[in-house]
Amino acid sequence: MDTLRKKINNKDAVIGIIGLGYVGLPIAVLTAKKGFSTIGFDIQQERTDMVNNGKNYMGDVRDKELKEVTEKNKLWATTDYSYIQKCDVICIAVPTPLDQFKQPNTIYVENSTKDIGKYITKNTLVILESTTYPGTTEEIILPILEKESGLKIGNDIFLSYSPERIDPGNKKYNTQNTPKVIGGVTKTCTEITKLFYKNILEAGVFEVGSPSVAEMEKIFENTFRNINIGLVNEMAILCNKMGIDIWEVIEAASTKPYGFMPFYPGPGIGGHCIPIDPFYLTWKAREYDYHTRLIELSGEINNYMPEYVMERTMKILNKNKIALNDANVLLLGVSYKKDIDDLRESPALKIIDNLKKHGANIYYNDPFVDEFKHRGDYYKSSNLNDLSKYDIVIITTDHSDYNYKNIVKKAELIFDTRNATEGIKDDKIEKL
Repeated sequence: MDTLRKKINNKDAVIGIIGLGYVGLPIAVLTAKKGFSTIGFDIQQERTDMVNNGKNYMGDVRDKELKEVTEKNKLWATTDYSYIQKCDVICIAVPTPLDQFKQPNTIYVENSTKDIGKYITKNTLVILESTTYPGTTEEIILPILEKESGLKIGNDIFLSYSPERIDPGNKKYNTQNTPKVIGGVTKTCTEITKLFYKNILEAGVFEVGSPSVAEMEKIFENTFRNINIGLVNEMAILCNKMGIDIWEVIEAASTKPYGFMPFYPGPGIGGHCIPIDPFYLTWKAREYDYHTRLIELSGEINNYMPEYVMERTMKILNKNKIALNDANVLLLGVSYKKDIDDLRESPALKIIDNLKKHGANIYYNDPFVDEFKHRGDYYKSSNLNDLSKYDIVIITTDHSDYNYKNIVKKAELIFDTRNATEGIKDDKIEKL
């Protein structure tokens, strides 16, 4: 234990990052920048080759920084998990998706833990960063690690949970300046985990009493957002029926200096966290014979929004004597949030599905997504030179690059689901 502490303080510790996706790659680059020799592990050869060639594929990583740490041999990547035996600290940052029944799929965590267990040596710290349900660290990782390695957690090796807090595209907060929550299996596990993060982060580290508290904390963060987004989406639907501008309502409510936090409606929720994480808790709650009604209700409302966008689109077109069937519809933005290229769980894809069911001809433009394939169909970003050929333009993602005044001027009809046209007055605009 003292040897590991000394290695971390002297930056002689070798850091292993399992999974080089949107969580893992930023951590790998950060630890390498801070002077630690870092090995990235991934099952995709293409990813490891790109890292080793200094080629970036993640928006939250700077091209220059990745190139610098690889050229200095501070970071290299491999698909060979036997190199785990060289690591002193191992962070697991693999996907934890839901299956078709909205139940957690922990196969990537389990397989990674088995690989670690085969090669781990004494005095090594293992940290799970993947978002998951309370109990995963102690119920899944701990027994697999001890069985595969023959080593004892808390004495021979150390285990903690510290949830990732990455917000893709956030210009202010990133891995380095966002506080870290940590919960170790033992007090010693927590102490060593805290020491590691204090050596790489600018922000503080907050200790909790167990991995399950840290796991629940992460789920609570995103459930809080999910429920409040569900509330404001329901308010948006009601306000539309009552002829009230929901955006003006939120702006007015935001003047209150206490007791109110603004959330904004939209065409649905997307990304790696909010549409998925609350369902970990819903699933786990069944073990305790408890039904998480509020979580499921907010999920129901949020999941309905893409269909609501289709229904509103149909009404807008109908009001202008245009049938949705065979209408030319342009979606402005398909990524799940502004100024990124991430399509995971994007509401735009669900809107496409709903519109196509009613016979619409679908086109899109997105400065961050040149092309994509969805349900067997290939889509390529259209230019914005002639917006008059589309019966309606739906603003699904409010990218900063768009000149909304020019778009409104050239388009026939606009359905703005993001309030991107705020301050622009024109009868052709309808808002969510």
